[in-house]
Amino acid sequence: MKAHTRETQATMTAQKSLQYLKEGNQRFQNNLKANRNLLEQVNDTSEGQFPFATILSCIDSRVSAELVFDQGLGDIFSVRIAGNFVNQDILGSMEFACKLAGTKLIVVLGHTSCGAIKGACDDAKMGNLTKLIEKLKPAVNAVEEPKDASLRSSKNLEFVDNVSHMNVQLTIDRIHKESPILSEMEKNGEIMIIGAMYDINTGEVTFFE
Repeated sequence: MKAHTRETQATMTAQKSLQYLKEGNQRFQNNLKANRNLLEQVNDTSEGQFPFATILSCIDSRVSAELVFDQGLGDIFSVRIAGNFVNQDILGSMEFACKLAGTKLIVVLGHTSCGAIKGACDDAKMGNLTKLIEKLKPAVNAVEEPKDASLRSSKNLEFVDNVSHMNVQLTIDRIHKESPILSEMEKNGEIMIIGAMYDINTGEVTFFE
């Protein structure tokens, strides 16, 4: 499989990009990698890159977007931060990726058993991590069930995963609210912004459609 070129990127739509990711994740689950020569792709992309999607995911070592979507060099922009939330710098990176570099799809990818989300559920405090955790607390507060405070902790994995799901949705809301550029591009049909969850037990990505 060749690296994307300006010409192949131009043929990509948001829906086609989404389908590429779905097919890649299916290959990953079946342990069937696409046939690609990475060193050849290094050479092919040495003078330019033409990715079709931008993935915002967690730093979790089990959730590498290139691997779980079976993509090669030059295929996707990968933005990683604990808890897969956005700030001004990440929004700027996404605006570059879509407006200037031509990607057609933004995926906010959460995952099950997320350590950052567990920390937010437990109101963890440690150095600079404290400030990061605060950015995830709105998702904790937005999940109303269970009411029992003793069940709203990292020990309740169902609660943790529900908070992760909510965090993805709130992150998409922030993208729409805080990036007029990306919001306008989506309204014009130039890009799609979609959420998804990765299951660390199965390798499956479920898109929020």
